[in-house]
Amino acid sequence: METATFGAGCFWKIEEAFRQLKGVSETSVGYMGGHFANPSYLDVLSRITGHAEVAQVMYDPEKVSYLELLAVFWSIHDPTQLNRQGADKGEQYRSVIFYHSSQQEREARASKGKLQQSGRFDREIVTQIKPASEYYLARESDQQYLEKKKRSLINTSNQI
Repeated sequence: METATFGAGCFWKIEEAFRQLKGVSETSVGYMGGHFANPSYLDVLSRITGHAEVAQVMYDPEKVSYLELLAVFWSIHDPTQLNRQGADKGEQYRSVIFYHSSQQEREARASKGKLQQSGRFDREIVTQIKPASEYYLARESDQQYLEKKKRSLINTSNQI
């Protein structure tokens, strides 16, 4: 198993996209890339920690490649928006790839360059590519949040 970490706005959406992939065995959400030890959600939200909201993905590279993960990453957000995604604003929502190996770094940089050259976006891609650092797990209530919400809605509708 290998680890990949991506930030692309609110971590709930990112995690949900990666959870759907064959070869992904585990996902979690949390914070990376800041300068404040063990931040809480409110710490990150206050913009004092420098962390990004991220999804961390455990995957089997024999079933899903890092390049496939990158393709999903590029498809689920606008990498030309600086420190925001849609209505979510602040550096915690920045577009960022945290690499865990030199191979991931090479593939991430090549992928970004190829996408920039493709003309798909008429603005510069501002996605940061940085070495992975300490990962801080978000609250349990944030883990698989969209899946929990979906189950709750199904259970509610079944009771009616």
